[in-house]
This record gives sequence, C-alpha cells and structure tokens, in this order.
Amino acid sequence: MRDETQAKWVMGDGCVDRRDFLKAAAAATALGSIAGRVEATAIQAAPGLSAEVDAFLKDYVEKWIPLETRAGQAAWAASTDVSEAHTAAQMAANQAVNEVVGATDVIAKVARFLQEKDGLSDLQLRQLEKVRLRAAEAPGTLPEVVKARVEAEAKQSATQDGFVFSLKKSDGSVENPSANRIDQVLLTSKDLEERKAYWKASKEIGAPLREGLLKLRDVRNKVARGLGFSDFFALQVADYGMTVDAMLGLCDQIVADVKPLYVQLHTWAKHQLARRYGVDAPAGAIPAHWLSNRWGQNWPGFVEGVDMDAPFKGKPREFIAEQAEKFYTSLGFATLPPSFWTRSDLYPADPATGRKKNSHASAWHIDLDRDVRSLMSIEPDNQWFDTAHHELGHIYYFLSYSTPEVPHLLRAGANRAFHEGVGDLIGLAAGQRPYLKQVGLLAPEAEKAPANTFLLSSALEGSSIVFLPWSAGVMTRFERDFYAGAIADDALNAGWWARVGKYQGIAPPEARPETLCDAATKTHINDDPAQYYDYAIGTVLKFQLHDHIAREILKQDPRECNYYGNARVGDFLRSILRLGATRDWNAVLREATGEGLTARPLVAYFEPLMEWLEAENKGRTPGWPETPEKS
Repeated sequence: MRDETQAKWVMGDGCVDRRDFLKAAAAATALGSIAGRVEATAIQAAPGLSAEVDAFLKDYVEKWIPLETRAGQAAWAASTDVSEAHTAAQMAANQAVNEVVGATDVIAKVARFLQEKDGLSDLQLRQLEKVRLRAAEAPGTLPEVVKARVEAEAKQSATQDGFVFSLKKSDGSVENPSANRIDQVLLTSKDLEERKAYWKASKEIGAPLREGLLKLRDVRNKVARGLGFSDFFALQVADYGMTVDAMLGLCDQIVADVKPLYVQLHTWAKHQLARRYGVDAPAGAIPAHWLSNRWGQNWPGFVEGVDMDAPFKGKPREFIAEQAEKFYTSLGFATLPPSFWTRSDLYPADPATGRKKNSHASAWHIDLDRDVRSLMSIEPDNQWFDTAHHELGHIYYFLSYSTPEVPHLLRAGANRAFHEGVGDLIGLAAGQRPYLKQVGLLAPEAEKAPANTFLLSSALEGSSIVFLPWSAGVMTRFERDFYAGAIADDALNAGWWARVGKYQGIAPPEARPETLCDAATKTHINDDPAQYYDYAIGTVLKFQLHDHIAREILKQDPRECNYYGNARVGDFLRSILRLGATRDWNAVLREATGEGLTARPLVAYFEPLMEWLEAENKGRTPGWPETPEKS
C-alpha cells in the first residue's frame, strides 16, 4: 500500500586559507539563490570566465559522479538488505561524496563565479547554484559536523528500517505485524479496540527514533548555517529559489483553497465512520485510530460497494509493474532498460530469508544515467497498481532527462515537486475508468457506479483533497518549526498533535507521552527531511497538468478521460520531462499550461462532489474547534 511516494534524488550528496574561505562564503551568502531570477536568455559570457567555469564544472562532475554512483549503490544495499555492514558502507560512501562536493576550494570558487556572474549563461548559473546548494549540505569547513551528520543519518535509517513492530493480542500472544499488515487492519477492521491496538503499535517506532531525530536536527542546522542559511529548512527551500516565508505563504494558500471541501469531507467522514463502528459521531476532531491510514494523510476504504481490488485477484504480482510499463510505452516512451527489472526490488521480502528492507516505495537514479531502479513491496491490488504507475513516472522522468543535452548537475526535476507531480499525474490517469475499462481492470459495479463515487474516492484516497492539509499544513509547519527551534525538545508530541488538530481535525485516541515521538513514525521526517511541501505542490501540479491534458489535448472531461495509447499526450509529457532542471520551473509550467501554479483546476475537478457533500451534511455542524499550535 502506498502513501505518497518519494523519489530518491541522488544529486551529489578540495583547500584554501580559512580567511579566504570565510570571505568567499560571505559573498556566496550575500548572493543568495539565483534559481528563478536569472534571465532565460543566455548572455554571451566573457571568454575567460566562461571557459574557467566550464573547466571547473567538468572537473567537478568527473570527480563527483563516480563517488555519487557508489554512494547510491551503497544506499540501495542499505535499504534493501538492512545490516550493520551495509549501514557502515553507506556512511563511508556518503563521506567520500561529501569530501568532494563540500570542499572549501569548491565553495570559494563557486562564490567567486557567482559574484562575477555577469556574462555567464543561464545553464552555467544553474549548475553553479546546484553546486552551491549541495556544498551547503556538507561544507568542508565543518568536517566534524558533516561526519556526525552522515553517521547520525545512517544510524537513524538503520533503526527505522530494522524496527520490528510488536503487538500483544487479547489472547496473550505476541504478533510482529508488518507495515502492510497494520495498514490492512486499519483498512478493514470494524473493531475499535483492535484498531486502537494496531494504531498504537504503529507508533512505537517513534521511541527509538526520538533522540536520533533531535541529534539530526542539531547537526543538520549546523551544516546549513555553515553557509549562511538560517536553518536546515531554509536550505531545502532555497532549491526552489524561494524564501521560507514565501514557501509558507504558498502552502497556506493551498490549504485555504481546499479547506471548504476538506471541512465537508471531514464532516461527512466522521458520521460515516461512527455508523460503521456503531458509536456516536464526535462533535469535533476525528479519533486517529478510526481512520484507515496511520497518519490520516489519506482515507481509503470509505467507498463501499465497489471492489476495485476484484479485477486483480488471481493475477501474478508481476502483472502490476508490467502493466504500468505498458501505460508509458502506449504513449510513445521506450521500454524500460533490462537492468531496471534485474536490479529493482519490487516485491515484499521473504520472511523466511530474514532479510529486512525499507517498506516505503521509492524510485532511484543511481548513476544519473541509465541505472534506474525502484523499491516497492507490490501485492496484486488496486493501490499497488496506482503506486507502480506513480513510481514509473519517476523512472521515466529520470530517463527522459538523462541525455547529452542536459548536464549531469541539472538531471533533476524542474523543481523537486515536478517529480512528485508527474508521478501522481500518472497515478491519477491510472485510476480513470475509461483506462481501466480498456485494459480489462474495471469491475462491473465500478462501471455502473455514479461519477460522484469516484470523485469521493479520489478526494479521500491518494494525493488530493484530504492529503493537502497534511502535506501543506501539518508536515510543512511541523518541520519548519522543528528546525527553527519553535518546538521544545520535551514537547515534540504536543507540538505534533497540536498541528494535526489544527490542520487535519484529527486527535489521538489517548494522551501521547513525550517518551514517544509520533512525528518520527513518518519516514520523511527522518530520511527525506524538510521537503514535504514537495508533495503538496506536486498535488497542485498534478491537477493542473491533468486539466490541460484532458481539456486541451484529449478534449475530454477531466473526470472521465483516457491517456492510454495517445501519442500527443506522450509528446506533451516529454516536452516537460526532457528539460530536467535546465529551465526555471515557473516558466516551464506557464509554457506548458498557460498559467503559473494554481489550485483552480483541482478545486474545479471536485465541484460536483462539493455540491453532493453539502446536501449530505445538511443539518450537521461542520468542522472542528481549532487549537493553537504548541511549542
């Protein structure tokens, strides 16, 4: 079962006199991020400076790529076969990368190049900015701090990936449920005590991760401040060419845009759940263990009477990924490299082998060229069908920009959210009834179901309405405040649940002790930190791109359309994917859709559902009392 899926970006993640370095670092800090502010039209560079920059970039990439590839391979081994040896190898490989990308001479030269940037081309400036931001992740002036970060992150990953869930059952026996087992209970059980037990078991992982997370916050902040960023969150936001305030404002606007519909969904859902469990509906927040997702980030299982898993019963699990590949080839994309199939880890680990693997679906670009892989735990069901389409979206994005025209340093999404947006876009397309019917995966009752049934499912499941208060609200605000020091070390759970209550209207089933750390149960808090707004922005992008494809290319209703087999849709997607990060993301979006980032298509997509919910909720008190955020 997928929650929002992360792309494993493997961008590169050298000595001068300290006085010279400090001078250079100050200049780099003063320049700030250039992303989004450089002119789109390249200016003829001064021959001497331009040639020097080209030579620097060539030398940098030649040193960095082999080390980054080995680090990617080591990280893959550590995620697919958790062991102390693999963790140690990952630490050593990351340290080798850091010594190159964070070298003081690299920082000094980039600072000088950016200070003397007049005449450099847009492509050169974008590469220099990538080098600058990556150096800020591991500055050579703070070797002990960088080393401590590498060690802390590797240890945290090993603790997370190697954790064994434990549950004492009512008969006295002890179960060690997998993550998939916990999710299945929360999806299907109508026994509130059983649900509560599994929900609480899912949070126990936070205890061993708590101290490690606090240490990670401190070392990550020290690293970011080494090149003048206020904290680690600000460093991550800089990749968008935005300030922290601008990013928070964007996320607040996304939350505000969807709040009217979210409140209606929240009101409807808690009454439906109360009926399901045979209890009274709460006046305010929804108890967390009532919901079918451990974090309430999406709410599957509400739409009854339509078994979307039925068409997958009896099919081999290999069918899921193979059909996802066929979706892309039908649009004119090439088949995946044979190495994708031999090197990926697509299915659950066999318990008999004792091997442990990361349970979170992800896509990997090991060498920033043709070595692409995916880590999943596919089962033959509808949610993994969606996940596989999403993951291959990342994979085809990797392959599309891995061309001689795109420098290695710019082999990334137009911004990080573009990767998520494209993956989710194909996930959305994979759930459209015309596509499912064409490939023989639409159950008869699903074909006959009212359109609002599928709008409701889309709003509750996956990355759409229910997901946005979580991603743009809870996760973004918690991590920003965590790294900014606005949440006390002895109040992590209080701070977490205050934000969950404010943005999602969800409450824990009982008091949560500060010996635990419920925020750390979310993998991204540990190993993909301070970037969760990527998923919120990606969700808005998904609907914006989908609306354009449906209305302008297919001339079909966005709620009932079919990309499959349409070469023009493939051409449109490749026109975006092949650019990588060579262009400003705002310009790419405007050229593709005719407007900048907007939630308008997303809200419009669900207009019929809003009308239906308002009628369903007539006479009910909507929403929940909002509590102030706690530190």
